[in-house]
Amino acid sequence: MILMRLVFMGTPWSAVPTLQRCVEDGHEVAAVWTQPDRPAGRGNKLASPPVKEWATAQGLTVHQPSKIRTDEARELFASHDADVAVVVAYGRILPEAFLRAPRRGCINVHFSLLPKYRGAAPVNWAMVRGERQTGVTTMLIDEGLDTGAILLQRATEIGDVETAPELLGRLAETGAELLSETLKRLDEIEPHAQNDAEATHAPILRREDGRIDWTMSAFEIERRVRGFQPWPTAYTAFRGQRLIIWRARAHAAASAQWRMAVDNQTDKAVGVVDIAAGEIVVAYVDKIIVGCGEGSVLEVFEVQPEGKRRMSARDFLNGTHARPGERMG
Repeated sequence: MILMRLVFMGTPWSAVPTLQRCVEDGHEVAAVWTQPDRPAGRGNKLASPPVKEWATAQGLTVHQPSKIRTDEARELFASHDADVAVVVAYGRILPEAFLRAPRRGCINVHFSLLPKYRGAAPVNWAMVRGERQTGVTTMLIDEGLDTGAILLQRATEIGDVETAPELLGRLAETGAELLSETLKRLDEIEPHAQNDAEATHAPILRREDGRIDWTMSAFEIERRVRGFQPWPTAYTAFRGQRLIIWRARAHAAASAQWRMAVDNQTDKAVGVVDIAAGEIVVAYVDKIIVGCGEGSVLEVFEVQPEGKRRMSARDFLNGTHARPGERMG
């Protein structure tokens, strides 16, 4: 096995398994670069990135420059005299001087099957756009956005009810394994260029991405519920207040032609011709069903009203007494 002197660059929890694997494999981690501490939580107290917390606990040297396009940052990076820089969700595009500094270049662990889903949020967008498969790529970083030559790839199926954090957790472990294999086989791997014609993009998430458009099909909305976790979440308005939907299941138009009527503690199915987008079709005991586009419906299991905790559909109905015919959005 080839042991190397490396610099690790990463920030969120999804980068920690790869850093841990680098240490376990016996590589010399000369330094860890991560983003600065930032305010977080209701108290707005400074919080350290997960990579910093893990690295500090292991006694590794940590650097957190607020800017990397400076002479000071460039000289510090070069001073590590690294064979390789390993980059996992660092959060910044590396300038050319950084790319040239390590003797064998900079290797990125990217959570998609490049050239698909280049960009900041590949796991979220792959799920939201209905991909059945995704994976991890190790690549040599160039000056473009995730455009460098591919080293190794490993694919995995996306689960039918899997959320983005759950999928990212699996990919983080896979990424650690793939990076380990990449470094072991670096002398024999033949990098190959990406096909730019097949490229898709995964732009940084914005708060407005999570706003539910009830004219979409229930299946599109369900993918947003799963894919926009933990942020910006899939949210709507109900009685003038924000309502986050955390768990839901889509039903096709063929199964949507019914409505639950509640009368004297009994319920019966009543046929309907049209269901308005955003209309609550069923609000009974522990069932919330909302009309969506194409005649489909979304069955909602878990929500979070503005300023309150996450709760089941039953608890939400008990607290709000929502009724069929009311609208969301």
